[in-house]
Amino acid sequence: MTPAPVIIAVDGRSGAGKTTLAVELAARLRQHHKVSLFHLEDIYPGWNGLSTGIERYVATVLTPLSQGMAAEWVSWDWERHYDGGLNVTLPAEIVIVEGVGAAADAARPMLDAVVWVEAPGDDRRRRALARDGSTYEPYWDGWAAQEEVWLEADAVISAADVRVQNPADGSAPEDVLQALMYLPSLAAILSPELSSRRGLQLRSERIDAAPDAPVLFEAMYGNSTNAVWLDSSNASAVAGRSQAAARSRFSILADDGGTFGQSVAHRSGTTRLTAGSATVTTSGPFFRWLDSVWGRRAVRAPRGYDGQFTLGWLGYLGYELKRETGGNDVQSSTPDAALLFAGRAVVLDHRENAVWLLALDAPDADEWLGEARTAVAAATSVAPGAAAAAGTAVSGAVPEFVSRDSATDYKRKIADAQHQISEGNSYEVCLTTTLESAAGDLDPWASYLNLRRRNPAPFSSYLRFGELVVASSSPERFLRILSDGGMRAEPIKGTRGRSADAAEDAALRHDLETSLKDRAENIMIVDLLRNDLSHFAVPGSVTVSRLCAIESYATVHQMVSAVDAHLRPGAPRAEALAAAFPAGSMTGAPKISTMDILDQLESGPRGIYSGAIGYFSLNAATDLAVVIRTLVVNPGNEGGRTLSLGVGGAITSDSTADDEYEEIRTKAFGVLSTLGAEFPG
Repeated sequence: MTPAPVIIAVDGRSGAGKTTLAVELAARLRQHHKVSLFHLEDIYPGWNGLSTGIERYVATVLTPLSQGMAAEWVSWDWERHYDGGLNVTLPAEIVIVEGVGAAADAARPMLDAVVWVEAPGDDRRRRALARDGSTYEPYWDGWAAQEEVWLEADAVISAADVRVQNPADGSAPEDVLQALMYLPSLAAILSPELSSRRGLQLRSERIDAAPDAPVLFEAMYGNSTNAVWLDSSNASAVAGRSQAAARSRFSILADDGGTFGQSVAHRSGTTRLTAGSATVTTSGPFFRWLDSVWGRRAVRAPRGYDGQFTLGWLGYLGYELKRETGGNDVQSSTPDAALLFAGRAVVLDHRENAVWLLALDAPDADEWLGEARTAVAAATSVAPGAAAAAGTAVSGAVPEFVSRDSATDYKRKIADAQHQISEGNSYEVCLTTTLESAAGDLDPWASYLNLRRRNPAPFSSYLRFGELVVASSSPERFLRILSDGGMRAEPIKGTRGRSADAAEDAALRHDLETSLKDRAENIMIVDLLRNDLSHFAVPGSVTVSRLCAIESYATVHQMVSAVDAHLRPGAPRAEALAAAFPAGSMTGAPKISTMDILDQLESGPRGIYSGAIGYFSLNAATDLAVVIRTLVVNPGNEGGRTLSLGVGGAITSDSTADDEYEEIRTKAFGVLSTLGAEFPG
């Protein structure tokens, strides 16, 4: 008896393309493994024999194979309509079983992976009859009825690990193989395939140009279902080699198109990853999944390229991922995380007035590089700011926001937070609320262009995941980890509004700079972050390089500090990120007890707000911004699309309720004013 094989079932209705998919999948796996392939159509006892065929398959084929023994089974003679000869299927390293019922309820305990193949009904009938000719046509309806009876009683579709919408264009086998690599049950057996996936070659081209970024993004990704623009929208306002200029040097534009393109959404312990036509579902913590796909150096940066992003994952992590880092389990209407994998991207170097085209070597790389060159040239030739000017007028009716908390309610919660502080349960509570409105016919793209023009920031971003759109003008870095392990967090605590009067504006800045309360808020978060980074840092490497510095943005002055450290060699980067998540500037201190207090005080989930936006690069680097000053366009439901904007501030023992409430109005102004909207109440 040989060791028990890994068994993969390829199931689906007739005509979905299971046979072709299974044969081609087996061919790919045979490059590194011994593979056996079994077709259920060889064992069904006639056109009315679906249920009996499943029973025969489970008893005489699957049971012995799952035990590492040869399977002896009786075939069906379709011409004589009677039992045929005795056949033997030998176990192998991998066994693929294919056919309607391959993953039936009785079979699933013996399977390591289930692939469910889908296709439109008309396509399935056409494919089946084209394959089997007129012999199948008289039996199509009867067989289809048996399939429906079986599916009504069997949860095979919902139990599938991988679901593939088979386009019959030859792409499905590679998509399925890529999806299977994410299943923990197959990780060991597919180690050769995983190794080849990590053996990536990065192609790059530098173009000396300064294209209009909005025009370039719209040209390249305007029609992409999923796309990300990490936009240093204030780059033109900072210059030289200052820290502000370094923070705003690069912008990244990408989608999930091409050979390597993938997207992932995580909700409450379930991760759904889409690779082309295939979607794979796995269970487990998000940060554990992130550790499996990021944190090891898979590519080298191009010569002469100073950026840290060398392709990889881009998107957001929502605040409710705190359930994995010591917080309570709170459900959100938006995914807890949404990322896309960019196998090709455009990086703008604002200091050098250069464009870098990055692409993983693949059959479609040359075509994409050519298209990107053309798009860069076209976006360089337009009048500067053309797209931004087009976005100054936001289409549609002005949104009318309502707040989860009235002014009275919010001020009462401030008093409740101060009571918790007086009881010794917290030092600082970052209390937030959410403004919501119907989206109506608002254009998210035009709204973002207006936002980036009127409220530019170093960590602006525009994210589109289907109907979910995020438009952010965040000034705050959450956490950066360089490829060499250097870490930096830059918390912001302390805010004053700007004034058009120069003297008054200078007075506001001075007031923030000399405020003992704001300095205390900031220093408490700095101390929290020193602790967060120390968990995975080289001992003695944690330092504070800036403390309570004042930075000015279009609508606010802010107090900013910087905490630096160096990651221990070999330390898991996803765990180091988790140790600091969510940003202490959005929770308060100490973090875990204060998050519990916030769950009691706040009237609902924060969702994307208070989370992080950025990238996880193939060279093991990451750079993430705190999700503040951010408008979220939520997908339509029975009430249609909605807009949400989170706002909040740090509460300490000496906070004044009126001043704190005025601070959240000031923070909201930068976003609301771009929509022509006002703070509710």
